[in-house]
Amino acid sequence: MDFEKLWNRISEAKRVGICGHVRPDGDCVGSCLGMYNYILSRFGKEADVYMEEVSPEFLFLNGTDKVIKGYPDAEKYDVFLTLDSGDAERLGDGIKYFNEAGYTYCFDHHPTNIGYAKENLIDSKAAATAELLASIFDEDYIDLNTANCLYLGIVHDTGVFKHSNVTRRTMEIAGLLIDKGVIPGDIIDKTFYEKTYVQNQILGRCLMESILLMDGKVIVSYVPAEIQSFYGISNSDMGGIIDQLRITKGVEVAILLKEANKREWKVSLRSNSIVDVSKISVMFAGGGHIRAAGCTMYGSAHDCINSLTKEIEKQLH
Repeated sequence: MDFEKLWNRISEAKRVGICGHVRPDGDCVGSCLGMYNYILSRFGKEADVYMEEVSPEFLFLNGTDKVIKGYPDAEKYDVFLTLDSGDAERLGDGIKYFNEAGYTYCFDHHPTNIGYAKENLIDSKAAATAELLASIFDEDYIDLNTANCLYLGIVHDTGVFKHSNVTRRTMEIAGLLIDKGVIPGDIIDKTFYEKTYVQNQILGRCLMESILLMDGKVIVSYVPAEIQSFYGISNSDMGGIIDQLRITKGVEVAILLKEANKREWKVSLRSNSIVDVSKISVMFAGGGHIRAAGCTMYGSAHDCINSLTKEIEKQLH
């Protein structure tokens, strides 16, 4: 990717759009708002940011009040940037702006991304898309607002620097962002560890009702729609549950299923050292990383679990 042309296009564009993937996680939010704040800092212009509802714990980031959630009809964009989305379909309703834009760019770190924009920068060695952005941004224009966003993205896609995707570059970039004024403890506590009473309740229930399979190598928990309704939980309330399941002693793979509609399940997969869960997710039209991936499956919870464990067993043997 020719970065000089990229920045020139953004500088000269009348309209710039930014879009993340559906059900935005920390890296998606941090990357989209990191790009927004960087463009504002470097060029003194605002871009339009499209994302679904941003989790409450991320609302301290500069620009969250500018996020456009309804995907209204809008003029075509001269430049449209997609962040952290492994394929065009994951842009959700934002795909209409992508398809009509004059020039499109994709920035991502998912190994399953085949490159769907006119220009693509995909680095599967980057721990997070936020890390990738930090490596291409001019340090002189990374202000505190941009740094906070990028640091949050890295924190969430590395599990607070615990996952196997962390490299020397990850830590060096984190250090650079701290030099810009980021206070690590504030971001980590507010967005990763701090939980509401309801979030702790659903976490406790998922742990209590979890099941060990395959001689303790797989742990599974699922949350039917009626349980979600009972606790009044949203997607953001489920954060951190899958990782708590994953650190169970002796477990290689953790599976968490959340019922989205009748017989439709949003599946999260995590592994520790052996199983490549991205390969399993791709088999069910999903994607992700070697140690963290997801997909949508249909049928009963037991049907989904049986299908997943068959594929896990193949890799374990």
